[in-house]
Amino acid sequence: MSLSLVFGCFWVLAATGVAMLPMRHQYIPGVTLLIAAPVLVGVIWYEHGWMFGAAALFGFVSMFRRPLMFFGRKALGLPTEEVPK
Repeated sequence: MSLSLVFGCFWVLAATGVAMLPMRHQYIPGVTLLIAAPVLVGVIWYEHGWMFGAAALFGFVSMFRRPLMFFGRKALGLPTEEVPK
């Protein structure tokens, strides 16, 4: 197993651990993981091809879907608050 895949596995474990923290303690490690993920996905994509890269990208997007939706809405100028259901 390559070093990039080992780091990818550690990233998943770290993201899962951060998700178990109380919300007030999630911000700094969560932002760190959010910044590190595109680099890690890019390295995995480069070293192992599009199938492993797509799997890594899917895992990243599924774990950080709420922050990514927030930043996407903010970038498009749409309201960022939650709409009541």
